[in-house]
Amino acid sequence: MSEKPSALLLKWYDTVKRDLPWRRTKNPYHIWLSEIMLQQTRVETVKGYYARFLERCPTVEALASAPEETVLKLWEGLGYYSRARNLQKAVRTIVEDHGGVFPSDYDSILKLPGIGPYTAGAIASIAFGIPVPAVDGNVYRVASRFFGIREDVGIPAVQKQIRQLVQESIPADRPGDYNQALMELGATLCSPQRPDCESCPWAARCNACQEGDQDSLPIHEKKQAPKTMDVAVCLLTDENRVLVLPRKERMLKGLFVFWLTEEETAPANVQQLLAEDGLNCSFVGHLGNAKHVFTHRVWQMEILHFSLNHLPGEEWLQTHQARLVTAEELAQLPLPTAIKAAREKAMKLLRG
Repeated sequence: MSEKPSALLLKWYDTVKRDLPWRRTKNPYHIWLSEIMLQQTRVETVKGYYARFLERCPTVEALASAPEETVLKLWEGLGYYSRARNLQKAVRTIVEDHGGVFPSDYDSILKLPGIGPYTAGAIASIAFGIPVPAVDGNVYRVASRFFGIREDVGIPAVQKQIRQLVQESIPADRPGDYNQALMELGATLCSPQRPDCESCPWAARCNACQEGDQDSLPIHEKKQAPKTMDVAVCLLTDENRVLVLPRKERMLKGLFVFWLTEEETAPANVQQLLAEDGLNCSFVGHLGNAKHVFTHRVWQMEILHFSLNHLPGEEWLQTHQARLVTAEELAQLPLPTAIKAAREKAMKLLRG
């Protein structure tokens, strides 16, 4: 009798799996942290962040009590900062509603802030051995090829069909390893372009491999191109200090930025907008350009240097939650990668 596909996959996984720090633990908090960090981020990048984060916040209680500014600083450079805020919101729920004990059933895990079906499935299966699927982008790709799903995987009904097929294929004795094996296959052999079918343990059972259309699966409808926006990044200085303020908008919320304005970068017009906001300053010079690509938009940035003629009053600073900071203080604040070039210019200005 031929081996089940799950047995073939697990045999392959046991032989080739990468030695990753979050694979050496059953601690649900540590597994959860790794899964959140790995969203939209390369494994090699995550390793360092994972170690530093757990050094500062080794338990749910430690993360729950940490200042948000500290958490965002630990996350700096990973992007998608709502992930970090949701982590902290969820651990506070665990502390308040579960006595600091991570919930051990799928439905309770799924109810935590910022945790969706994939992450809940990963935690439940890896940490607690519950046979539930953990279907991320890699697994959608692997499953659509293996099972021969030739419909748009962006359609909820198709996603539901794939999750059901994966659910039915999970071995009861090793659900966590099986989910990780599917992810590993998608991250290594079953790549988006030119999958390495010759090395794949599932090649003989894979529908797409047998049909020869693996390069065209999964099917995705074309996404809209991100919108490009012109942004002025204003370095407002007073001798050895620069003005920073926390971002209020949903994108990059809570991170410190320099004074920004969208769709207006001409220095004279920007200076007028600054004056309307109560900031009396003079234009010093243009410090360069920068570009940052977000998921749905692209910032084309002009970095402008202004000198404050009058310091903003305490009322203005409190209303805007703004600060005038030195180079040393700036280095300690959580700033988004998007304005990395502007931060480097500011450091150079402040340090002379």
